[in-house]
Amino acid sequence: MPEKYDLIVIGSGPGGYVAAIRASQLGMKVVVIEKRDTLGGVCLNEGCIPSKALLDSSEHFAQARDKFALHGIDIEPPRLNLGAMMTRKNDVVKKLTDGVAYLFKKNKIALVTGTATLKGIDEEGLQQVSVDTGEFLSGTRILLATGSEPIPLPGIPFDGRLVVSAREALAFEQVPEHLVVVGAGYIGLELGSVWRRLGAKVTVMEALPGIISTSDRQLADYLQRTLKKQGIAFRLNTRVTAVLSKGKGLIVQSSSDSENAEVDCDRLLVAIGRRPLISTLGIESLGVQRDKNGRIVVDENFQTTVSGIYAIGDLIPGPMLAHKASEEAVACVERISGKETVLDYDALPGIVYTWPEGASVGKTEEELKGSGVNYKVGKFNFMGNGRARAMDETDGFVKVLADPDSDRILGIHIVGPRASDMIAEAVTAITLKATAHVLGSQFHAHPTLSEALKEAALDLNKEAIHV
Repeated sequence: MPEKYDLIVIGSGPGGYVAAIRASQLGMKVVVIEKRDTLGGVCLNEGCIPSKALLDSSEHFAQARDKFALHGIDIEPPRLNLGAMMTRKNDVVKKLTDGVAYLFKKNKIALVTGTATLKGIDEEGLQQVSVDTGEFLSGTRILLATGSEPIPLPGIPFDGRLVVSAREALAFEQVPEHLVVVGAGYIGLELGSVWRRLGAKVTVMEALPGIISTSDRQLADYLQRTLKKQGIAFRLNTRVTAVLSKGKGLIVQSSSDSENAEVDCDRLLVAIGRRPLISTLGIESLGVQRDKNGRIVVDENFQTTVSGIYAIGDLIPGPMLAHKASEEAVACVERISGKETVLDYDALPGIVYTWPEGASVGKTEEELKGSGVNYKVGKFNFMGNGRARAMDETDGFVKVLADPDSDRILGIHIVGPRASDMIAEAVTAITLKATAHVLGSQFHAHPTLSEALKEAALDLNKEAIHV
């Protein structure tokens, strides 16, 4: 007879492993099914973590090459040891995935390695799951947390060598001479930045008229101009129509409103989006419904249209972000246990880890205008921030949007140094429904980058000191 569990979690990414740990803390008997040999899913193995490791390493390389002399540090021109950089990246990944494995042992979470398929309800009313290794599990509830996979260009499949996804672009054995990136979202811009800093020619092609299309336009446009100064070329309103082989490289054919063009390159990174990874789960035969975009339909408790089956993260509507999956994981298992956990999606931050970084939370100006909502704007440039001056990192600004009557903050957008860290204060302000006056009147240590957020909040009411 198969062992019975309170919760069967399928997938061990930032949604699945967090759900398993929280469920165990709440007294549930939990098993996780993971097809990889390592835990952590796409995020830890081939996404969030390795990309940030390479972003940090490439930032150090670019600093040594381009900025050390400005700080009075004279060195020979730095030489890239790409092998050592990749070894460091892999070590960062291993330490974190090993850490998740340790947490599983600490929380007494069972682990089964293999690909899972849902089999429906047995005679006892328990959910059944088979694993391709031959194991058979049953449990009271199933949580689907299998994440997503990259979408290929229509008619142009990934080959893992020349036409690649982010997975392969994080493990190139040499710096491309010319990397063409299709898609100007977070993934494309981050990996394009890595390889540009390390010496590649980088061209970004985007079908839409602007980069990071869901972002505040002022932030996105500023970031595009800054990345262009760093040497990244942009071709907007451009669609790739064909990819042809040429020697050891490729010819990328594209079409825009003004012209058809061909570009030679040796690597093509396709980063046009991701889709739910559900093909092996067998959910259709059970009646689990999906929406027009292929996402699984869930209710306010993350339960699908089939009782006892839940889904979170990239499988359901909303931005495909690791921190969204993790918080949904906690909320899901806490609600299963009877807690009334609340998630505030208005306080969900989005970050692009280029340099400068871009980070946003709450409403954009475009969203407010589109909804007919009145708002006021406060802004402060990092050029006037003492810490940014000391760092010689003065590109960017902080923008705060607020209701003109109540002064309640509606959105905060940052492009500049360490925006990814600064956005946490903005998330707290929006979660607590703070006013611009409250944010601007708080102590902010001096000199710090976060003083720019204080000044932008004060500027809403024309009270900023350093504008």
